[in-house]
Amino acid sequence: MKSFLRRRPSPALVIALIALFVSLSGVAYGVATGSIDSRELKNNTVRSRDLRNNDIRTRDLRNNEIRGRDIRNSTVQGRDVALNTLTGSDINEARLGKVPSATSADSAASAASATSAGNAATVGGMAVRKFFAKQAPGTAATEVFRGDTFVIRAGCQAGGNPSLQIDGLPGVPQTNLGVIRNGPMDTAVHASDLSLGPGSNISLTGTEASVTGTAVVSSTDGRVATIVYAADAANAFTGESVCASRGTVTSG
Repeated sequence: MKSFLRRRPSPALVIALIALFVSLSGVAYGVATGSIDSRELKNNTVRSRDLRNNDIRTRDLRNNEIRGRDIRNSTVQGRDVALNTLTGSDINEARLGKVPSATSADSAASAASATSAGNAATVGGMAVRKFFAKQAPGTAATEVFRGDTFVIRAGCQAGGNPSLQIDGLPGVPQTNLGVIRNGPMDTAVHASDLSLGPGSNISLTGTEASVTGTAVVSSTDGRVATIVYAADAANAFTGESVCASRGTVTSG
């Protein structure tokens, strides 16, 4: 026993003891002061179970380090995303289903262009327009409507009867006209002009004080316009001494 105590420690043992003391003192100091940092921890040894629940915060994470593979599938919800931050580039449009109310929009494929749809003036390639004239007695017939191949003029004669005429336009393909005019007691008048042209001035009212009728204008290149009209003598509106001519033209 005495011989063991007299033996001096070897240099290697001294160095090993010093290293052990230094390493243990560092850990002991860290534990004592509460300042253990990453250098006291072996890489890849801290696990999820070593962390207290709900203790990791945003400031503990390096910016732009969390990736899709770090997030469990189907766990991110709408409340986890800031309002109005997702854009079209964040969404795979091919994976989107059809909006329920848009199903009926499929039937709009045959509708006219958006420009035509904006004013609803064209339906199935047919344009629908109106004309209206309210004139005092003694007013000469003036143009109230112009189509592709004809014009309509309205006036009010000195005696108070309406004047409604249709005339051809110069420089258009050959045009003809057919008229069915209804006067008092439904007396039908049928008229036609196989060569409607400038100066034809076909009367749609005749000498009647009140008349309704239909006229069809067609051209040799296939354009057709149907005119439904009505005309009344002065006092056409209560309290107004005026003739009234009005109607609609469907053309295409």
